[in-house]
Amino acid sequence: MPRLVVEPWSAEYGGPLDFDAEPTDAPAIAPGEDRPWEPVAAACPLPAAVAFVDGVRRPDARLTIDDGAGGLPIPGVAGSYGVGAVRWYPDEGRSEFDEVRVQRVAVCGDGAQIQLPPVGQGLTYSSMSSPETTLQSLVQTFHGAMRRAEAELAEEVAQAGYLVFADGPLNTLSEVRKVGYIKTHRVSYLPPERMGIIGDLGGGERTPFFRIPEFKRNSWYLRLRDVPNGHAWSGVVRCEVAHAVGDDQTIELADLSATLLPHLASESYRDPRAPQNLVPIAGLERELRRRLGVAPLIHRFVTEAVAEVAA
Repeated sequence: MPRLVVEPWSAEYGGPLDFDAEPTDAPAIAPGEDRPWEPVAAACPLPAAVAFVDGVRRPDARLTIDDGAGGLPIPGVAGSYGVGAVRWYPDEGRSEFDEVRVQRVAVCGDGAQIQLPPVGQGLTYSSMSSPETTLQSLVQTFHGAMRRAEAELAEEVAQAGYLVFADGPLNTLSEVRKVGYIKTHRVSYLPPERMGIIGDLGGGERTPFFRIPEFKRNSWYLRLRDVPNGHAWSGVVRCEVAHAVGDDQTIELADLSATLLPHLASESYRDPRAPQNLVPIAGLERELRRRLGVAPLIHRFVTEAVAEVAA
């Protein structure tokens, strides 16, 4: 019998289920782990330190290029993004921010580019362009720059020897110990005959890993914790690694994720995206937003800088 469930996420963040593709549109998967298709309860020693990488972005001001000849104005957006890493030490129960990088960009549509003057107290915006003219496409260009910066940082931290959990799908596929952590499901990779395992997962249990050959990735689903009054997908995240890491290391990383991540799941009274938004990632996001600066003040700085040049 159908049952109505209220998602624990605050509505302003959307929801953990946002399927935008039909099951037939999902890429084909192939068997990976050589074990029965049933929940896996894993327990393994934790590394001395684990790194989490994430990014945040924020539009600072809407821009418009006026050609002065009565032509159609060209839209643009000025925005800031920050990417960073936080290291967590399981044995010590503490974390610390590692690398934090803030960039500011001005994106114009219709292939146009414009260089903003220095803003406020020495803030500079690099110039980017998009062939499109919709706000959504401009923001997507801006978002793409942030995702590339996240990928570069995650690769650097992993190359330095840390196990890395990168928030979101992996952008760079390599042999380093780097796990993509996906908390919003936009497509179900499992065919109907394999889907039932999701509802069978208990807190801290994962599926056997499977391959996504089209995307050169190995992946698995994991339930962080049992969610009271939830549904089959409540508290479930998907993890992925590059196929290049090999089967043995994929299994090791899958077991590590099932052992480690449930301890870092957030509580609903503290995080509007609980339990999927992990505690270290939430703390990193707060620090990154702080580093972006005060939004109304940045908007005023951009406005004043442009007005001064036009005067």
